[in-house]
Amino acid sequence: MLHGTMLRFIAPLLSCLLIPVALAAPEHLLRYDQPARKWVEALPLGNGRLGAMVFGGTASERLQLNEATLWSGGPREWNNPGARAILPKVRAAVFAGRYQEAGELCKQMQGPYTESYQPLGDLRLDFGFATPVTGYERTLDLDRAVATTRFKVGDATITREVFVSAPDQVIVVQLGTDRPGSLSFLATLDSLLQHESPGVGGAALVLRGRAPSHVDPNYIRNTPQPVRYDDGGGMRFEIHLEAVVDGGTVKGEAAALRIERAHRVTLLLTAATSFNGYDQPPARPGRDAAALARAALTAARARPYADLLARHLADHQALYRRVSLDLGDTPEVGPLSTIARLTRFAKGAADPGLATLLFNYGRYLLIASSRPGGQPANLQGIWNDLIRPPWSSNYTININTQMNYWPAEVANLAECHQPLLQFVAELAANGRRTAEVNYGARGWVSHHNSDLWRHSAPVGDGSGNPVWANYALSGPWLCQHLWEHYAFGGDREFLRQAWPVLKGAAEFCLDWLVEDGHGHLVTAPAASPEVGFITPDGVRGVVTHATTMDLSIIWEHLTNTIAAARELGIEADFASRIETARARLLPLRIGKRGNLQEWAEDFLEQEVHHRHVSHLFGLHPGRQITPATPEIFAAARRALELRGDDGTGWSLGWKVNFWARFHDGDRAHLLVRNLLRPVGLDDGVRYGPGGGVYPNLFDAHPPFQIDGNFAFTAGLCELLLQSHLGELHLLPALPSAWPTGHVRGLRGRGGFEIDLAWRDGALQEATIRSRLGRQLPVRYGSHTTSLTLPAGGSASFGPGLTRRD
Repeated sequence: MLHGTMLRFIAPLLSCLLIPVALAAPEHLLRYDQPARKWVEALPLGNGRLGAMVFGGTASERLQLNEATLWSGGPREWNNPGARAILPKVRAAVFAGRYQEAGELCKQMQGPYTESYQPLGDLRLDFGFATPVTGYERTLDLDRAVATTRFKVGDATITREVFVSAPDQVIVVQLGTDRPGSLSFLATLDSLLQHESPGVGGAALVLRGRAPSHVDPNYIRNTPQPVRYDDGGGMRFEIHLEAVVDGGTVKGEAAALRIERAHRVTLLLTAATSFNGYDQPPARPGRDAAALARAALTAARARPYADLLARHLADHQALYRRVSLDLGDTPEVGPLSTIARLTRFAKGAADPGLATLLFNYGRYLLIASSRPGGQPANLQGIWNDLIRPPWSSNYTININTQMNYWPAEVANLAECHQPLLQFVAELAANGRRTAEVNYGARGWVSHHNSDLWRHSAPVGDGSGNPVWANYALSGPWLCQHLWEHYAFGGDREFLRQAWPVLKGAAEFCLDWLVEDGHGHLVTAPAASPEVGFITPDGVRGVVTHATTMDLSIIWEHLTNTIAAARELGIEADFASRIETARARLLPLRIGKRGNLQEWAEDFLEQEVHHRHVSHLFGLHPGRQITPATPEIFAAARRALELRGDDGTGWSLGWKVNFWARFHDGDRAHLLVRNLLRPVGLDDGVRYGPGGGVYPNLFDAHPPFQIDGNFAFTAGLCELLLQSHLGELHLLPALPSAWPTGHVRGLRGRGGFEIDLAWRDGALQEATIRSRLGRQLPVRYGSHTTSLTLPAGGSASFGPGLTRRD
């Protein structure tokens, strides 16, 4: 038994526990008056590797835990040598108009499904309060990245604060009471995965386990063994927990820690896996998970609590405080819970601060789920509580993974982009073999899904719908992120290192394109994710040739690759070849409804209001469809009108970005309202037929997909600033619902940082800082000026872009 020790914790705890930190402003605070009863009500914390969902219980508390490298399976052979012989048959069927036959043939080109992201475990605290609690409050302070639970039991106030430190790689739980000696509880660790508790020593607890060797996707039904453990296979992991008590005792008993009569307790939790690289088996040889977790715990234990907290705050706020936004406030919402605000807004009340909160939440989630040196945010960021999560919680790379990173550059979180950029390079390494084996093509290819192991082949196992499973152009789309990172930051050395990946994706595009017999280059097979078509003869299909999305992605990638070659002054002959190929792409077409066609032929959609709006890629995130092409621009708008203003959560987020590019802020704000619909409240209320947000503001597809959170943050940036057309366009689509406000710290392409303030819907002040010293036009409304600044220089403007300096 260990009595109250480590007195260096006492003074910091007194200041942090007994004097509560003031509540954050409403635009930085998620607030609730009851514990979470469902996972989508719990509050997310993370450091890019470790994740925790905090439920805020009273008699018992649960922290559901994740580690970003804990996945099922390992590297394996997923390529399909037989696909190469099938490809000519698919193309023959497509050009003969035998679309259903083409779809069935495509299934023969598929390979196995990806692996699944796994839950790590649970930390449970059992307090056993018999007395009802009063004064309950549960909050997540986005500015501090701290979740707090506070309530009274009798005359004792109980406080719990939780944060996940990136500098120290530890989850910290601080518990305290203002009644000395009144804090007693039992701490246990558990996991849904195979595990054991090898015993405890004093104030420490260990859980050791392994992940399955394979997990089938949740949508695969009637499989005899969807979760498989093979002897010797599967990722190893360990969780280490230690308690530091003040004024009480702690002892280990039966795979638990019992704390009695304490005044304050600090729990330190670390975890690690045996992951040793995307191309290495996860078990043998693997990293020593025990040694990694133990080392992190030893290092954290050596720091006073105040030091752990200060280091966490400095790290988080250095990223979070780069951008600030004010869209106007509504004083009456100040004391309301987040759920009450959502319900109030859904009924038509004004609350511009709710949009500010969701904007800040997206930035917070990216900081919490994606850090340099780690894994990219997956379909659920880093948070997952299921062995078979929706869509395997993998990397869905026909839009969703890309969408996760739309805000990274413009919202001033370029470092958080790094895990995706590294992911693309690793995926390209595997994708080179897939291109060769499956298609006999040069360069590299990836498809619809990927995972920790950088799965690059088409999934489906011979039965997946080709409308998603055989999608073959995720690689060029992912490469857009490499170019955008350069366009915003101007790091020429980064671009030089990225060149082989950019060139490889372009080489695949050249080999994937075929002649259409009329002088144009097209893709075949091609599907528009994830929408089926109906021919004029009433034939239903999904596979054809030359979808608008395919052609737009290839146009975008070839354009970026040409620009990269010229920026670097290399491979002029290759740049010339792809420029020639770009000029021969089948032009975008306008259909009989005045809409941008989704397919080369003027087919109808099987589902006109489908969540995917793939054919508008050239509008956003691409830059092919602009006001400079007015007929296509108008046709794209008509296509978006036909899709409608509803959809899943992430689809609504994408539509906010579309309407921003159309410079229609009020139409975009309608989508903002739809996206902020409360979904999954305990009273069963669900406003409207589409998606929205859960009580903890996670995006509701439904189910939870984090991409909608990131799409919203990016979309709000697009409403206030656009730079994709070689100019800084200020307030291009300001909604009338936000007549007065300001934003600080947004980034524009070309190395610019921008602050804006507006009143009564009109620009009042703009400050532009240049990091690279480049020239760029600045536009506001009908006003345009040319801006030339030295590196490190700045310029200020007043109403009508009048220069102030």
